[in-house]
Amino acid sequence: MSLQVTQRDLSKIFFNVYDLEPMAQKVIPKGAFGYIASGAGDTFTLRENIRSFDHKLIVPHVLMNVENPDTSIEFDGDKLTSPIMLAPVAAHKLAHVDGEVKSAQAVHDYNTIYTISSYSTVDLPPVTEALQGTPEWFQFYFSKDDGINRHIMDRVKEQGIKAIVLTTDATVGGNRETDARNGYVFPVGMPIVEDYLPNGAGKTMDFVYKSAKQKLSPRDVEFIASYSGLPVYVKGPQSADDVERSLDAGASGIWVTNHGGRQLDGGPAAFDSLQEVAKAVNKRVPIVFDSGVRRGQHVFKALASGADLVAIGRPVMYGLAAGGRTGVKQVFDKLTSELEMVMQLAGTQTIADVKNFELRDNPYDPGFGSYNPDALQLY
Repeated sequence: MSLQVTQRDLSKIFFNVYDLEPMAQKVIPKGAFGYIASGAGDTFTLRENIRSFDHKLIVPHVLMNVENPDTSIEFDGDKLTSPIMLAPVAAHKLAHVDGEVKSAQAVHDYNTIYTISSYSTVDLPPVTEALQGTPEWFQFYFSKDDGINRHIMDRVKEQGIKAIVLTTDATVGGNRETDARNGYVFPVGMPIVEDYLPNGAGKTMDFVYKSAKQKLSPRDVEFIASYSGLPVYVKGPQSADDVERSLDAGASGIWVTNHGGRQLDGGPAAFDSLQEVAKAVNKRVPIVFDSGVRRGQHVFKALASGADLVAIGRPVMYGLAAGGRTGVKQVFDKLTSELEMVMQLAGTQTIADVKNFELRDNPYDPGFGSYNPDALQLY
């Protein structure tokens, strides 16, 4: 890898997180950028993830005695700057020579939750050290070997990680044609899972996924919860029956996602699934949401639709590529400033107010005013 990005102030050259994508494309090698930015199949689900936020409207409210809205929350005993957290994203070294260390430092600067991927390109201890006590979760791609799984969980517990996120929607790679056209293989290894994925460099994403366990069941949730003693978030439910199956198995939280449109193309937008999942969960456990979040108003709508935490992925990778630690911090700051503005205009003083806010169904064309990712033709 020839990436040499260091800290860079992006505040004068980006006005929203969409602006960072073409900046990142200039820095990240073609194959790696295609892997990060592209989706599965016809990219229908990737595109709908962003468009779907227009299915709901935020009605402004006036005379609400609101000033300087407060985005901070307390979650699991931690005071966070906002409900915006880092989603697990593989291989940060694709975007920056120092990889996950720089993104962890930025999350520490912002003060939110960092979710480290099993497919991190930096091992657990340096990332935890960079976080300096900022809360950390671990996203688990489960091995076929329970001995290896126990070893990984032992390491996770040694690091003081607060929760385990079991990814359940990526038992095989999606139809990622951009990667196939580019002949893309990972240029770097993945030290956390080297016991079941040695020599990860040079492997395709599909090979990596098939090295993990495909036949996941409620027993795996039960095993993780009982062995680790940590809260387990099941990442992937998009329907009421998946919610019940996860909660019956002992899940402590539900993570709504469609993997950023990278797995099953033709599936529902994550924001639309969130509303069904939130109804099924009925506040029994926390809900984390990701996929398609690019605006403060997206964060607002997700919270108003039942999410307790809203995670971002690609924008962080783009900020990391364009500006390193500083760039990632500025991504979080930009979304937070937009969220504050939306909260003020909606008449909501706190995140609790946002969560009690009633959105309105959109009677207009659901594509009206939406950002069109096709226009950039990035890959």
